Amino acid sequence: MCGIVAAVADRNVVSVLLEGLRKLEYRGYDSAGLALVSVAGLTRLRSVGRVAELSAQAAQVEAAGTSGIAHTRWATHGAPCERNAHPHVSGGLAIVHNGIIENHEALRSELGAAGYTFISDTDTEVVAHLIAHELKTGADLFVAVRSAIARLQGAFALAVLDEAQPGRVIVAREGAPLLLGICDADDAANAETPRGTFAASDASALLQVTRRMICLENGDCAELAQDGYRITRVDGTPVERAEFVSQLSADAIELGAYQHYMQKEIFEQPAALSTTLEMLGGARSVQPGLFGAQSEAIFAEVRQVLILACGTSYHAGLVARYWIEALAGIPCNVEIASEYRYRASVADPATLVVAISQSGETADTLAALQHARAHGMPHTLAICNAPESSLVRETALRFITRAGPEIGVASTKAFTTQLAALYLLTLTLAKQNGRLDATREANELQALRHLPIAVGRVLELEPEIRAWAERFADSQHALFLGRGRHYPIALEGALKLKEISYIHAEGYPAGELKHGPLALVDHNMPVVAVAPNDVLLEKLKSNLQEVRARGGELYVFADADSEITASEGVHILRLPEHYGPLSALLHVVPLQLLAYHVALVRGTDVDKPRNLAKSVTVE
Repeated sequence: MCGIVAAVADRNVVSVLLEGLRKLEYRGYDSAGLALVSVAGLTRLRSVGRVAELSAQAAQVEAAGTSGIAHTRWATHGAPCERNAHPHVSGGLAIVHNGIIENHEALRSELGAAGYTFISDTDTEVVAHLIAHELKTGADLFVAVRSAIARLQGAFALAVLDEAQPGRVIVAREGAPLLLGICDADDAANAETPRGTFAASDASALLQVTRRMICLENGDCAELAQDGYRITRVDGTPVERAEFVSQLSADAIELGAYQHYMQKEIFEQPAALSTTLEMLGGARSVQPGLFGAQSEAIFAEVRQVLILACGTSYHAGLVARYWIEALAGIPCNVEIASEYRYRASVADPATLVVAISQSGETADTLAALQHARAHGMPHTLAICNAPESSLVRETALRFITRAGPEIGVASTKAFTTQLAALYLLTLTLAKQNGRLDATREANELQALRHLPIAVGRVLELEPEIRAWAERFADSQHALFLGRGRHYPIALEGALKLKEISYIHAEGYPAGELKHGPLALVDHNMPVVAVAPNDVLLEKLKSNLQEVRARGGELYVFADADSEITASEGVHILRLPEHYGPLSALLHVVPLQLLAYHVALVRGTDVDKPRNLAKSVTVE
């Protein structure tokens, strides 16, 4: 989950590397480092903590070089400390790495016997010594890198430079994302823009210099030089990869007037939903073509749905299961991607495999998708926020959520736009199965179009939620309750709170209280309830009485017409309107705001919570 930036240009690249790391810091912030090659040779700088510390160090020593590599780390092998920070070196060679080398222990033993000394606990240092060993045979750097990575097992993105071969950087990809950026005289925004070739884990790091990009494929290696690049496979076979112009806006990844990215992204949800759903326009019907050219033929063969996802995306899938089974009449299973491929399962070729990921680079979700396909389920659909991602390229069908960049580690607008996409999928499958008449279809489309306005009205409740957060701040534990399709919303609310405030929180189906969790309830544990005015409301009210009878304090997010009365120990916040099957999208928004404001009161790092990173590109 680390972030990589590399550059070979016609002028000092330090500012490009550091700015790229700032844009990639959501991918990891345990430590940061850079390596440069100049006429003075190899320079390496490393710091524990944020990119700001590295920037200060670079300014102090007046670091400079026309080729360089940089890295921001999320620790996998070895504690976050300077000796484990990237870049790692072997002689005059330096390397940065994202991913995990699974056979690093065997290689470490082999290289140790050959006389190499290891000073870190990382798997990356093994790769540095392995490439250096290949260079001792007289190999060119590009050849040495290809020879070394042919021996690696696992997932990786690498960038390598060598002071003995200046003016070039070698990059390689297997599993972890890596993009090239090209900026020549015609592309440069102004005279100050460096001309050269660049690489990064994410397009956001490249926008500062160019919008012309190339997605490397698994098994690709590339040589970057000031005047261009060349790409080969690991065996040296030359390949061409299509250039594209990134549609990502540089302004979209700026914080603007907001205090945190999470706050910005919560309040961007009406616009994100509007953009995601704009293809509906004035349409009177849902069309399979929203999901790709082959969708009509594929949907006609679908007899069940399998959803694969992790974390927040998994919760979106759980909500969708209620919709798909109730409205489309199709069996739907939802699997945690990291578990799915490690158990025996029964494959059905008539299954639509739906993989959900904000980044499209989630290693577990990609592996689960490949597992499903290998077991004879070819009908695949990606629901993803990154059109240039691996997930989108690996599925037969796709729906791009168009939420815009999401920088905060705790996902918000990606979740609600995933839900909107999944509801569109539900309606499409329902129509395919003859379960959506014209009147219902028109009403559902109107409800979707109104969603941005409805979410905007919920956001107006922020002052009341901020007051609740003050009461929450001293809590060490919390329960979140929901029923039916709002049980996954309770799970999501609990996840948000624990992610950024570090309060232990659990989501439960409210009917399960008396089967164990009720033993935990006392006046010190707040209990949050999601209480829409639906067929399960009376059941939920009984569960809430169980909490009050044990002295528990209730915080209830209810619909305007939910007949729940505030009293001592029962706090009610009413949403502006009831929204039927789509109410899950409205009820999650105040839970996001609650987590955000509780974290503010507790003084935690909202956008970069400890031990977490945004894009989980390792298993």
